[in-house]
Amino acid sequence: MRRRVNPEGSVYKRCTCKDANGKTLGSKCPKLRRAGGGWHPTHGSWAMQIELPVRTKTERRPFRRSGFDGRDAATALLDHIRALLNLAGDDPHLAIQISDLIWGTGRREALPDVGTVTARIRAGVSASVPTTTAQYLTDWIGNRRGLSPNTMRSYSDHIRLYLIPHLGDIPIQNLKDRHITDMFTDLDERNAAIIAAKASPDPAVRATVKGVRPIGPASMQRLLATLRKALNDCVRKAKLVPTNPALSIELPSGKPPTPKVWTTKAVARWQQTGQRPSPVMVWTPPQAGAFLDYAERHDIMLYPLFLLILHRGLRRGEAVGLRDFDVDLDDAVLTVAEQITAVGYVPIVKDVKSDAGERVMPLGASTITVLRDYLARRDRLQQVSGDDWPDTGLFFVRPDGNAWHPQRVSQRFDDLVEASGLPPVRLHDLRHCAATYLRAGGADIKEVQETLGHATQALTSDTYTSVLLEFQRAYADTVGDLIPRNTKAA
Repeated sequence: MRRRVNPEGSVYKRCTCKDANGKTLGSKCPKLRRAGGGWHPTHGSWAMQIELPVRTKTERRPFRRSGFDGRDAATALLDHIRALLNLAGDDPHLAIQISDLIWGTGRREALPDVGTVTARIRAGVSASVPTTTAQYLTDWIGNRRGLSPNTMRSYSDHIRLYLIPHLGDIPIQNLKDRHITDMFTDLDERNAAIIAAKASPDPAVRATVKGVRPIGPASMQRLLATLRKALNDCVRKAKLVPTNPALSIELPSGKPPTPKVWTTKAVARWQQTGQRPSPVMVWTPPQAGAFLDYAERHDIMLYPLFLLILHRGLRRGEAVGLRDFDVDLDDAVLTVAEQITAVGYVPIVKDVKSDAGERVMPLGASTITVLRDYLARRDRLQQVSGDDWPDTGLFFVRPDGNAWHPQRVSQRFDDLVEASGLPPVRLHDLRHCAATYLRAGGADIKEVQETLGHATQALTSDTYTSVLLEFQRAYADTVGDLIPRNTKAA
């Protein structure tokens, strides 16, 4: 007959002594007790046992652990189990969940923390099944409210592309800083593989990473920020973990790379290796002029938009979202107040990035000439279309009168750059060109800041103070010329 286990639990001693038949005596060894009935102080080791809640009357779950050096250790484990079971109160279903949790704990595993199980119960999740990081992140992003479309897209992409593939299978309660560090190490190794493939002399190898970009330091920082935010909420709101393991992670600075100029040597090296000196590159004025000439010959509708970005430093969304009444060619001024961006591939109309982003800027004579020619061409297209011409209210439109999609504009720009044979820059890099040319022409940081719509001069100074090599050379001998010398000719 099986021995019943005390449902309240008990602490006792057992040993490994054997009877005449070689059977272990366990708790029945007569040496475990002294003559007075008390436990022998040195013989045997301490153990505990308790009967766990079950689903049916015929089921039994006698939970036993042994091998404790002292009574206090065995009693502490018993008290821990009692505390876990008490969390169920009068709820039989919750009692079974906690019983499953305790029963499923391996002999070498520690029991779950009472506070962690309490947090799971309050959060309305199963007490017995650990929440994976993938499950938590999916629930977290699904319950987020009040975020901008761009922020929601960024969070979702980080979770889908990086966090779940690298961390998703780990129970959120077991997530440690080492797991997060391993993820960023894997991403660094992936970056190195992409860079090596792009530099390969084998065209087939280069083709495997065409259009694939390494994850830059700034993107790494944003990925870490998403994880920190999600885990902060896990600590404060869901209360599934006591601390945020992402807080101790340190990454290289996400400061944007310094723009560099496509010098003759840089172009020659790019032609040989396909490598750029920096992710952010600036054309020299002759290179920019060559691009505008090429764009004017091959895409007359987008050529004025590219020229305006290059002359006045507009963002892509600001140029695409420019409205007719924002452009006053008679008074030679341009108002930037609205932009069209893309979330996924869905165009979104919204205000410019900051209060400083809404700005009025003057237009030069050469810019006005190109924009007037564009308006005349647009008017002719509208007359041909008649009633089919859509009333978008936008300044720059496609040949059929519809709005440009921001990503289509970027794609067309990339195609034109590649076809022109010029060294590559991004469409956004035309802003760097504009800032560089302004500085080369004598504009101070404040003027550049106001033109580009930055909130602070510090942002402008940190990002756009790279100047043309020729401009730098103009001041190369300034200090030397100021220092008098008495050196005599030999």
